[in-house]
Amino acid sequence: MVRAKFNVAEITRYGNGGGGKITLYPVIGNSIENKEFWKYTPSGKIELHIDNPHAFEEFDFGEYYIDFKRVE
Repeated sequence: MVRAKFNVAEITRYGNGGGGKITLYPVIGNSIENKEFWKYTPSGKIELHIDNPHAFEEFDFGEYYIDFKRVE
């Protein structure tokens, strides 16, 4: 497993009430932990288009750990 730390930078609500788009970028080095994550993941982007309004509401601005694990 690989762990990354990303920051929600953009939240876009779709006009049809069915969710929206979440855009995340790697954290920048404003803390000791973030400096370590930034050293290994200095750039990137995750963009999620979420049609489930309940799942969409779970996101807010802030930092998130993202775990990448290969499917067996």
